[in-house]
Amino acid sequence: MEQLIENKLITADKVFSEWKKVPFEEKQKLIAKAAEILKNNAERYGKIITTEMNKPISQSIAEVEKSALMMNYYADAENILKPEKVDSEYKYSEIHYVPKGVILGVMPWNFPFWQVLRFAIPAILAGNTVVLKHASICFGSGNTIEDMFLEAGFPKGIFQNLEVGHKEVKEILEYNTVKGVSLTGSGRAGGEVASIAGLNIKKSLLELGGSDAFIVLDDADLDKAAKVGAQARLQNCGQTCVAAKRFIIDEKIEDTFLPKFIEEYKKFVPADPMDKETKISGMARPDLADDLEKQFQKALENGAEIIIPLERISDIEFNPGLIRVKVDNPILQEELFGPLGMVMIAKNDEEALQMANDIPFGLSNSVWTADKDRQLFFIENLESGTVNINRMTSSDPRFPFGGTKTSGYGTELSLLALKEFVTAKTIVGN
Repeated sequence: MEQLIENKLITADKVFSEWKKVPFEEKQKLIAKAAEILKNNAERYGKIITTEMNKPISQSIAEVEKSALMMNYYADAENILKPEKVDSEYKYSEIHYVPKGVILGVMPWNFPFWQVLRFAIPAILAGNTVVLKHASICFGSGNTIEDMFLEAGFPKGIFQNLEVGHKEVKEILEYNTVKGVSLTGSGRAGGEVASIAGLNIKKSLLELGGSDAFIVLDDADLDKAAKVGAQARLQNCGQTCVAAKRFIIDEKIEDTFLPKFIEEYKKFVPADPMDKETKISGMARPDLADDLEKQFQKALENGAEIIIPLERISDIEFNPGLIRVKVDNPILQEELFGPLGMVMIAKNDEEALQMANDIPFGLSNSVWTADKDRQLFFIENLESGTVNINRMTSSDPRFPFGGTKTSGYGTELSLLALKEFVTAKTIVGN
């Protein structure tokens, strides 16, 4: 391990011994200051995001502002980590929540501020310190976030950005002072990191891929579903784990809904990411565009029909595509991380549910129907961490966020996230 990296891990461990003693409310004051810095610099930070990974500037600014909103949620949150009294016959009868120590975050490029802070803020508020391994194209974002913590008055070492590659993750996670890891990324990356953590008996939290269903039933508001559906697929150029990727449409409304959806879909035309009017721009890297093109061809080779062709217009830009697929197409077992959507036609609610669940992923789904009984049917039977009714998926600080099946495990956001990287310590006796 490079001496510079080891020194940062040592620093993180040393400051942890003091940080864990800082009262919860004092930590919250610092988080509130950091949130104010974020909000006041939303445009400047947004330009960093757009420069690094091509997100439309309006979406980058919104990402920073949403991060500030989330931080203010935790700045005002109830302290659920106070010692809990347990009724018993003993004099000492309590549960204490003890922070684990240095936590490694392995974070992706698609939301360079939000993903990092969504993990880091509850971990730090719980008393841990954080070291970040960001995506290689987002080191600028990582360093900016570290500077923000220092400007807000956090002790040096509470949050540190490590400019390292994937090869160094194993060595860092195996380092004795690192006590856990949170990863947002692909299933393969998650499996590798979880294996290292498991072998070293360290806590891991995984937020992995998805192939979310957007189910439109015959009694839905079709105009709204069409408009929201296009946005749900193509926001951030489709490079979102909770993007709607499979549009499962009741056959009774196929001829009515599909033209509306196509009309809304075609409104997303690649343009300059620094223009605030731009709705979609290029993908983050050329190799990611190559991968999407290969998946498009694979889908066609296995019987998919083109509704709107996926047209590559530069090394990173596409005119968004839409294909019709059947249940036996192997592309359904993969995640399409870019501006390509899939349409499936269901005969009834039961078939729509089966289509939605018949994939390895279980992150989030969206159901469009006005009927309460039909809503409850999908709420109770969809295999995913989140079910949205008549809305697209979007994470909210107030609600738990996480998946099931190969979409990962563990909870981000909400008060529950405060307990992810703590040990519940029992105190009992006379």
